[in-house]
Amino acid sequence: MLQAKPLRSSSTGALAGTIRVPGDKSISHRSLMLGAVAVGETVIHGLLEGEDVLNTAAAMRLLGAQAERGGDGVWRVRGVGLGGLGEPAQVLDMGNSGTAARLLMGLVASHPITCVFTGDASLNKRPMARVTGPLEQMGARFVGRSGGRLPLTVVGSDRTVPITYRLPVASAQVKSAIILCGLNTAGTTTVIEAEPTRDHTELMLRHFGATVTTERMEDGALAVSVVGQPELTGRAIVVPADPSSAAFPAVAALLRPGSELLLPGVGMNPRRTGLYDTLVEMGADIAFENRRDEAGEPVADLRVKHGPLKGIVVPADRAPSMIDEYPILAAAAACAEGTTVMLGLKELRVKESDRLAMVADGLTKCGVKVEVGADDSLTVYGTGKPPQGGATVATAMDHRIAMSFLVLGMATAEPVQVDDGAFIDTSFPGFVALMNGVGAKIAGV
Repeated sequence: MLQAKPLRSSSTGALAGTIRVPGDKSISHRSLMLGAVAVGETVIHGLLEGEDVLNTAAAMRLLGAQAERGGDGVWRVRGVGLGGLGEPAQVLDMGNSGTAARLLMGLVASHPITCVFTGDASLNKRPMARVTGPLEQMGARFVGRSGGRLPLTVVGSDRTVPITYRLPVASAQVKSAIILCGLNTAGTTTVIEAEPTRDHTELMLRHFGATVTTERMEDGALAVSVVGQPELTGRAIVVPADPSSAAFPAVAALLRPGSELLLPGVGMNPRRTGLYDTLVEMGADIAFENRRDEAGEPVADLRVKHGPLKGIVVPADRAPSMIDEYPILAAAAACAEGTTVMLGLKELRVKESDRLAMVADGLTKCGVKVEVGADDSLTVYGTGKPPQGGATVATAMDHRIAMSFLVLGMATAEPVQVDDGAFIDTSFPGFVALMNGVGAKIAGV
């Protein structure tokens, strides 16, 4: 258990400089997992070295793969081949990462091994039943606490069967878990999603040599299919900067007069850019420079300048492309002119914390008028100027809540304190030092 680390953020002058945001967490997890079941060596440049991803690397080693960081900062994974994962001698501790836990459950479910998954206090509260349900249909067995919560035992099978599964709720994690189980299952496994979710798993599987197709159905839904039991070959991967992490310095620059920040090499996968689309609609001055592709993923350099923001309505169908960014969007909305309405936020209830409730409570303490709708909407009433601040905000061990309110504190009249910033390193190692390096004033309490 990490010791609590209270942090205080105070109003700053202009923020200026270049921030190299750590590598994309979603892509980092997947590169380690797929490299572990590929034949040969996978070379990964720019892997996020936060606690969540390091836990995934440790889990892959326990399952039989080699995954090591070289002195040059490059990670090399020597895979065991598809179907070659071995039974771990220890519990797989996934720390704070729901993505890692759910995806890895899918990957091991098609192997005749037994694995015990656990996590920190936050992860062990999160429901896993929506992943274990379809994986049970494929032939795996699970023994866990109520709601399928961790600690949880996965009893895998080498006789899993392909299924066609329609997602009841848009979730890239559930989709990916099923696809990864289908990867080592004879036949074709299909996941149908009514709304497009992150497609990093599909893109990376194609990069490793798998056959993955996406087809539009008559009702407008997408059918994502994987042909089981291909031979995956180790590949070179360049991990883009994480767009979810880049959101924090980007919004900070938008809120502080005179600010200009350059964020190089940020992933611009269109299923991850909902926040940036929303900020531009709010009037944000964001330029997307030097657009390019790296290992199948679109990338750009972001130049962000301060400017006024206006309130808008954020449609529910945008949620899958920005589900992790609503807390920082709420901080931006608190400083915007007019009302911002965010629709379709039910998924925020089951993240690292109940993010919807946590954001509303924190903003209220900072002097912002907010409303949480019965339809899981969030309405933020901005006045066109930063709120008062002067509050201590509870984070419930949620790194994104902590970073969002530290960014808000850079603009508020009085400092904003978070009760625990220790968990920030799970996704954005070095966040405080990087932000202070461009002019922020974040300090321990």
